[in-house]
Amino acid sequence: MSSIRFALNHMCAPSLSVESFFSTAKTLGIDSVEIRNDLAGNAILDGTPAATVKELVERHGLTIISINALQRFNEWNGVRTKEAAELIDYARDCGARALVLVPVNDGSGREPEARKQNLVTALTALKPMLDAAGIIGLVEPLGFEICSLRSKTEAAAAIEELGAQSTFHLVHDTFHHHLAGETAIFPELTGLVHISGVSDPAVTVSDMRDPHRVLVDAGDRLDNVGQIRALLSAGYAGPFSFEPFAPEVHALKEPVEALKESMAYLAAHI
Repeated sequence: MSSIRFALNHMCAPSLSVESFFSTAKTLGIDSVEIRNDLAGNAILDGTPAATVKELVERHGLTIISINALQRFNEWNGVRTKEAAELIDYARDCGARALVLVPVNDGSGREPEARKQNLVTALTALKPMLDAAGIIGLVEPLGFEICSLRSKTEAAAAIEELGAQSTFHLVHDTFHHHLAGETAIFPELTGLVHISGVSDPAVTVSDMRDPHRVLVDAGDRLDNVGQIRALLSAGYAGPFSFEPFAPEVHALKEPVEALKESMAYLAAHI
């Protein structure tokens, strides 16, 4: 089995500036990072030019594996077209490899026929835009019961139907995989794995939400270790990116130490 290759999502320490975030990754011996477009007062939302981010990431010797994310990607309309074009351009100009695509998650668009048609429509529209920029689209099904795309199986089928495996890959998110109750994994189509744990013993699976997502430790209820082992055993060789949303993780004064502990725990158990 190949060894685990860690990456860092800016959600690990969202209060850090993008430059401090890059420095944190280097301190941890991590060379792959994900930047986000949903952090107020930080790049990308603060208007930091893509060229500035590219210069910083090159100075730190890092690779931006994704921008996270185009939201509501499977509700394709004029607004989404504009958002997609801007994010794809930013990804290209800052040197990012991919753009994460997050589905509608408000309870709408869940009917089977609408679900499939909306997904195919969005992928069909995105493909030439991504291809022209040389950017991969990372489709990330969400495990929440209200989500319009919960299943990686469904996403994989649409990508294969369009013959678009060179443009679109899947995100395997260990939290969402557990919530969706999906057993299938797609190592050959997976471009990125997001890892986070839930250690709260009281919350039910159906009530798990982003604020429950901590760094993976011995109390993890999502079987991150089992999921990671399965992906590595099946041939996945890409990055495993820490993506915790819990306020207590974001409030850490020493995120490096906490991340080191989680990295050591995972490395020791896979």
